[in-house]
Amino acid sequence: MTSGAVTAWDRPPIEPESTGWTFPDPWDAPNELVAIGADLEPGTLLAAYRAGYFPMPHGRRKVGWWSPNPRGILPLDGMRVSRSLRQSMRRYHVEVDGAFRDVMMACGDPRRPHGWINEPFVEAYSRLHELGWAHSVEVRDETGELVGGVYGLRIGDFFAGESMFHRERDASKVALVALVERCRASGVVLFDVQWATEHLRSLGVVEVHRTEYLERLAQALG
Repeated sequence: MTSGAVTAWDRPPIEPESTGWTFPDPWDAPNELVAIGADLEPGTLLAAYRAGYFPMPHGRRKVGWWSPNPRGILPLDGMRVSRSLRQSMRRYHVEVDGAFRDVMMACGDPRRPHGWINEPFVEAYSRLHELGWAHSVEVRDETGELVGGVYGLRIGDFFAGESMFHRERDASKVALVALVERCRASGVVLFDVQWATEHLRSLGVVEVHRTEYLERLAQALG
């Protein structure tokens, strides 16, 4: 079940002040970690995603900017929904943009493996959410408790999936299905997942060369 309420997803985003940083050309970069430094201001983050990058902490205080090769993407008409997942979808209530910060905090829980999302990142993406760029999907059980979710960034017809979590079976997958459905309905043509893990492959994620990714990104942003 999905809420039909008007959310930040449905409103035009607000363009922030432009960044003062210049990102290097990622097309022929020899490594996946292409740059280190800059900041997490809204304008910087948007410029980075538009150029094909995403950030992760590098050390204690610096930010690393990544452009994987190959890049994981989820074809919007290729997500695999098993019979058991369809059954799980009937057990939960799904919302959009109802608890963005809570979803980010859950994704960054330090008790989770690779829980790298720290407070500066939560604050940075929360600002993007307030401006209408970052979005979340929440999955709640019959008591209303948040048991799963996913968040990411939408720019034009491009969506960058950042992270997801679950506390009950299939809850993160249910969130991803709902997000993909909303992306398809609103004209998104490129869904980025950064790296193709085995778990994501089982849901339909494929890998493309960086060159192809950047070409698709330019079309999605066009």
